[in-house]
Amino acid sequence: MNSTVPNLGRDKVSLGVTPTLWWNDDFPLIDIGIPFEQCVSEMALAGFQGCSIGHKYPADPAVLKEALDLRGLKVSEPWVSTYFTIGDKDRTVENFKRQLEFLKKVGGQDIVVAEFGQSSHLQPIPVFKHRPHFTEKDWDLLTSGLNEIGKLAADSGMRLCYHHHMGTGVQTAEDIDRLMAGTNPDHVHLLFDTGHLQLAGDNPLETAERHKQRIKHVHLKNVRQSVAEKVKSDHLSFQEGILQGVFTVPGDSEGAIDFKPILSTLGNAGYEGWLVVEAEQDPATACPLKYAKMAHDYLTKVLGW
Repeated sequence: MNSTVPNLGRDKVSLGVTPTLWWNDDFPLIDIGIPFEQCVSEMALAGFQGCSIGHKYPADPAVLKEALDLRGLKVSEPWVSTYFTIGDKDRTVENFKRQLEFLKKVGGQDIVVAEFGQSSHLQPIPVFKHRPHFTEKDWDLLTSGLNEIGKLAADSGMRLCYHHHMGTGVQTAEDIDRLMAGTNPDHVHLLFDTGHLQLAGDNPLETAERHKQRIKHVHLKNVRQSVAEKVKSDHLSFQEGILQGVFTVPGDSEGAIDFKPILSTLGNAGYEGWLVVEAEQDPATACPLKYAKMAHDYLTKVLGW
């Protein structure tokens, strides 16, 4: 089969998946008891090449690497929450350094961060109404902090990729524009998440086109638009939106996002790196392996693999 998307062959990109299909790392009660070993085995069974790190993963990097190597998986990224806008720079930097060391030991290049200072997304309150709006001081604290830890990553041969996120001060396309304008392009890259932008009310394709040279990591998440509209109109929390099924995977006919033009934009821009499926769903109602296979089958077909 000829590729329908240019320049995204197996030599350019790898397909990964996050454990949020199997449990939720933000909301631990969204969990039906699937253990780490079953999760990563099903990731491999679905055909993925790597995965992000979840809270059930072994804390010992040697143990984790052995378990992933056994299944032919690599680490796509660890996650670091930053708290620059609430004056917690020292602890943020120290935690970031620890994660850099962990990533060196398990193998990997990208380290994902998001500013959770002032965030509403973990709280049982309307996610849209209570998202923070950063002041000039907040933006200065955030951008200077990211530039600092981004250099730490670059000096270690790694890449800091910033994840825009619902319920945070970097939620919308406009926020992303501000963040990219205020940070060093050599040290701060963009993790582009289709689902978070769609839920925020923006057009993911337009942002991909605008920042295609800064995008170094991608999360592919689909959105059920009727639920997205309900999250806003009914003033739902982020957790309530997840439980009502706002997110799903690429390839699900219930999803609103057309991934082909987005992937084509990335391919034409020379993107190389991870394409990571992320769908925060309730495993009690959405069988993780079923949706993982659905996403992998769809992406390999679109990519012509």
